[in-house]
Amino acid sequence: MAAQLASSLGKLGLGISAVSIILPEVIFDVHGGERAVMYDAYRGILPEAYGEGTHFKIPYFQKENIMSVRFEPKVIKSKTGTKDLQTVQIDLRVLSRPQEHRLAEIFTKLGPNFNERVMPSVANEVLKSTVARYKAEELLSKRAEISGEVRAELEKRAGTFGIDLMDVAITHLTFSREFATAIESKQVAQQEAERQQWLVVKADKVREAAVIRAEGEAEAAKIVNAAIAESGQGLIEVRRIDTAKEIAGALAQSRNVTYLPSGKSGSNMLLNIGTAQ
Repeated sequence: MAAQLASSLGKLGLGISAVSIILPEVIFDVHGGERAVMYDAYRGILPEAYGEGTHFKIPYFQKENIMSVRFEPKVIKSKTGTKDLQTVQIDLRVLSRPQEHRLAEIFTKLGPNFNERVMPSVANEVLKSTVARYKAEELLSKRAEISGEVRAELEKRAGTFGIDLMDVAITHLTFSREFATAIESKQVAQQEAERQQWLVVKADKVREAAVIRAEGEAEAAKIVNAAIAESGQGLIEVRRIDTAKEIAGALAQSRNVTYLPSGKSGSNMLLNIGTAQ
């Protein structure tokens, strides 16, 4: 009885081992965001890709090749020249993925690392041809426009290789040290010119204010002269009395001034009594 049980368990173990060895050679899984390109020993790469799920294959005669169809980011660096012969380092961010209906063609012609083979060379060529039409300063002022041109041309070129693009953007620009120094000097000169222009405007305003003030004083003098000619010394006496009242009012507010009235024939006195330090 025990011998039969051991024999049965041995057979079961052998069966499980055989299944665990043979099963991976018969079925395969394709996960989300992936597709499988099948290589057949007799027919080569099959034209149709396998979608997500579990699929069967012929052991030893067929082998699956898993490829991602997700959009994947890639930063491409390119050193190129501008229209005014300046050198600039450009970082271009690209989101790309293969076209699903052309996976078999892509795998056959470019292999699984198609993105590394196509995008750097195509992006460099497009960047060089586009940037060469602009001056260095325009790369900053027309950045969005240039990114749009690069994207349109890159989509056209990548499409011939069966690659779709979701986003293309210039993320970083690095100019040469000489150009950066020239830009800084230009900004300083522009700020100085604006300052000098402001000083000129300020001087003009001061001169206009002085002219207006002089004209006002001249007009006031004419009015005073006219009043004196009409009223004699009466206007001067009125002004003297007003001035005396203002001085008396100011002195009355001071604690250090004392008023001493005089006799009938003397004059009044104001004493300035300072406080002790």
